[in-house]
Amino acid sequence: MDAMDWALLAELQADARLSFSELARRVHMSAPAVAERVRRMEDAGVIAGYHARVDLAAAGRTVSALIRMSCYGARCVLRDEQAMAWPEILEVHRVTGDTCCLLRVATPSMTEFEELIDRLAPYGQPSSMMVLSSPVPYRPVPPA
Repeated sequence: MDAMDWALLAELQADARLSFSELARRVHMSAPAVAERVRRMEDAGVIAGYHARVDLAAAGRTVSALIRMSCYGARCVLRDEQAMAWPEILEVHRVTGDTCCLLRVATPSMTEFEELIDRLAPYGQPSSMMVLSSPVPYRPVPPA
């Protein structure tokens, strides 16, 4: 990736809805050249998708938490595709150490959060950390 690819990525990370012509204007290239570079980054997997950033509280998910799961073996939550598809689970990270994975979850209420913890309990030991605030909720990826 060269400096122009990174300039395009910076613009797309700020606003993925930009047209190729607007991207071209911002990085001083032709629209066809921009389209080709973007397609090449998509094909290479550098651009993995285009998504809307959602404010969880505004969308009704006011309870946000991280849950450490201590589970290994046949009953590990990572082995259950249905559990991995629960709508409260926003992210799953397999980690090192005495924890199997870290889940980022969001629910509409404490009652529903408690129900989620109860559903996770058969897989191992869940340990939750409530998110009080997120001083850095999103950060674009800069050049290395």
